[in-house]
Order: sequence, then structure tokens, then C-alpha cells
Amino acid sequence: MHNLPSSVKIVEVGPRDGLQNETTPVSAADKVALIEMLSDAGLTYIESGSFVSPKWVPQMATSAEIFSTLHRDKNVTYAALTPNMRGFEAAMSVNADEVAIFGAASESFSQKNINCSIEESLERFIPIMQAAKSANIKVRGYVSCVLGCPYEGNIAPDQVAKVAEKLFIMGCYEVSLGDTIGVGTPAKVQNMIKAVATRVPIDKLAVHFHDTYGQALTNIYAALQMGVKVIDSAIAGLGGCPYAKGASGNVATEDVVYMLNGLDIKTSVDFEKLLKAGWYISEKLSKTPISKVSTAYLAQQTHIT
Repeated sequence: MHNLPSSVKIVEVGPRDGLQNETTPVSAADKVALIEMLSDAGLTYIESGSFVSPKWVPQMATSAEIFSTLHRDKNVTYAALTPNMRGFEAAMSVNADEVAIFGAASESFSQKNINCSIEESLERFIPIMQAAKSANIKVRGYVSCVLGCPYEGNIAPDQVAKVAEKLFIMGCYEVSLGDTIGVGTPAKVQNMIKAVATRVPIDKLAVHFHDTYGQALTNIYAALQMGVKVIDSAIAGLGGCPYAKGASGNVATEDVVYMLNGLDIKTSVDFEKLLKAGWYISEKLSKTPISKVSTAYLAQQTHIT
């Protein structure tokens, strides 16, 4: 295949971005078991929790316990989302390896989601960036609504580029571009990445696609063709889309790895172990995996071994 990378890094966001949108409570012990299964499957970056108010995100209330009890693999990065200084300090107290911050490409989304402008939201992260630099902790940045907003509709690629550039200049070593509502299509993805790459080097970009409209894998392929080598995904397709009732959320890690394997792109992931991790958490949630690949493999099994 032309213009495709030889290897890709997968950022596993299921334990955080996936589970936070699941309404069925999952115990800290079950989350730890999932994270350990994911690391055993060869995933080297796992977003393991979020230090936010449990009032707003009840599923993340166990994050401190998770980081404190995990059996860590020295080759795995266990990261936490930290939306404010209090969250950053909480993450540091339990030795999170990295933290992540987020901004929106949509003014309306920023106002409705966190009640401030994009500029104001980014200014709030300055103390985190300073503290992280002092502590020698890497910070990853997210930009949400890069291909559409539930309130504004289409988002201009240059607007995405401006926000991504600000996060990069602030000190984020990598900026993940998120299609929060899953409305993107390949041509729009490539136009957006082209605009962002004029301000942030392509090797500092990641993509984070939701599969609400069934376009995530094709959008990832389009991003790979542009030179992107980091893909965010969630085991078992965890996490619905809060803006589209009944719709799937994150693209499933199993589906991404199956596609990458078919393209001879290296991922370091043991596919069989990955499937078992997806079946494990799906059973805990009493739901069928969203992953099409997982469902197909499950149909071939008479039982889970």
C-alpha cells in the first residue's frame, strides 16, 4: 500500500473515555483487571482514569484506587485525564505516568460543556503545563469537535488548526484530533489534517474517531494516508455518543487492529488477547461488544476460553 506507515501506536482510551460514558457501574477491581489484560495484550499506552468530580462523572470516582492498585508494566504508559489543577495534583499523588488536557474546536461546545470560551479553557491549563514541566511529566492534548459540533454543525479546518497549535505551543507533546460526534468522512478528515499540519508537525498528531455514523475505520485509513501514526481507540467500542441516542461511541480497538493487521502495519498487539479483554469488559457491562470483528469471532466460539 502506498503512503501508509509501517507501524502505528495505539492509544487505548477504553478504561477512561469509553467507560465514562457507560451507565453500568464497573468496580475498581474490574477496571484494574481490564487494564492489566490490555497491557498483557501488548498495548503500550492506556488511558486508565480521569481525575474529575465524581458528581459529574461517577464512573471515574475510582481512578485513584485504580492507579494505586495496578500492577504496572514498565513498558506501558498509564495516563490520566486532568481537566484542572486539582485533578493534576490528584493524578500526581497516585503516580500517573502522563496526563492529558482538552480543548474544543467549537466555541458553542466549549461554552455548553465547560461554560467558558476556547481561549479561557486553554488559559486554565497554563498552571498544569507549568507544574507538569517542573515534575518532568508529559502532557497530551485533545481537541474535540474537529469535524463537527452538535450545536454549530461543520467546523472550519483552520479553527481546528488554531486550537491544536495553541496546545502544541503550550507544551503538549502530541495533539489528538477528536471527531466527538462521529460525523466526519475521509475527504473532510484529510482536509482537516492538511490544515492542522501547517501549524503542528504531522508526527505530533493523533486521531480519535467515534463511529457514530460508521465512518471511523475509513477515516482512520484516510488519516494514515496523510502520515498520521497514532490512533486512539477503545476496547469493545466502549462509550456511547452522548449527543446521538443509541449511537456507538469510540472506534473499537479490535476493529482497528484487525484492519492494521490486514494492511501489514505493525502494532505490537496480540489480537487473541485483545479479543479476550473486550469480551471480559463486555460481560461485566452485560452488553454485546460494539466491535464488529469481536462479534464475528465470538460467533465462532462455543465458549470463551
